Amino acid sequence: MANPPPPHGPYPYAPPYGQQPPGPSPQRPAGTSPQPPVGPYDPQPGQPAPHPYDRQPHPHPYPHPFPHPQPYAADPGCQFCGARPAVQATVRGHQGLLVLMRFLSRRGMFCRSCGLATYREMSAKTLWQGWWSPLSVAVTPVTLLMNLGPRGRFRKLAAPAGGFGPSLDPGRSLLRRPVALLFLLPMALVVLAVPTLFVLGAFVEGAGIGKAPTLAVGDCVRNEGDWQDQDLEIVDCGAADAEYKVTRRLNTSQDACVGGEMLADAEYSPDRMTISCLAPAR
Repeated sequence: MANPPPPHGPYPYAPPYGQQPPGPSPQRPAGTSPQPPVGPYDPQPGQPAPHPYDRQPHPHPYPHPFPHPQPYAADPGCQFCGARPAVQATVRGHQGLLVLMRFLSRRGMFCRSCGLATYREMSAKTLWQGWWSPLSVAVTPVTLLMNLGPRGRFRKLAAPAGGFGPSLDPGRSLLRRPVALLFLLPMALVVLAVPTLFVLGAFVEGAGIGKAPTLAVGDCVRNEGDWQDQDLEIVDCGAADAEYKVTRRLNTSQDACVGGEMLADAEYSPDRMTISCLAPAR
């Protein structure tokens, strides 16, 4: 008859997990103490040996995760060609669309060539596209002045180098482009129009064009307007269109026109202050 199995498994006398059984260890001679594991370095004389279960971190083979820091981390380069040096800037543009407006901008890193090319392109378009709405007449000059700041920063940069592609071609300077001439031509006409208007006004005043005629006693006139807004013209008294005749001037406060006479405005008198009386010519 077979014996029943022990109550604690096939090895009832096994020590608990993690403990060594009593007696000499098969791995080391009896009467010797366990040796600590060899660490990455030996203890200095006079210092206690490390605990056998201490784990020393393995030193990193390099003092820094990246032994050679990237030289371009602070300067990502131009966004168009990757060349350096580059500068952060915003170039603006404007379009007037009768009753609407568009505010344009390009922001990013620019090298010298790509920055000047962007500045000249957007400013040139603004010169001929930015005037075609009422408010754009004031916004366009402000936009062009704001672009002078980025332009100065681009011109201070050194020549671009080390890019992944060719830089943009700046092309001709802004004032040498045809669109700039389209802007300069009307501006020149405006500048020349101011003295021209002064000369024309002096000529018109000297020739008496548009000036009210001076009425003398005995002149005949016709009224091209109404009596609230008179437009008197001197005509021959024998002409069929003669309507009124100047009879007298009211030089003093006691003078008065007789019944049926009309009053001419003071601008028709020699001193521009005296009122004349107009009697029907027939």
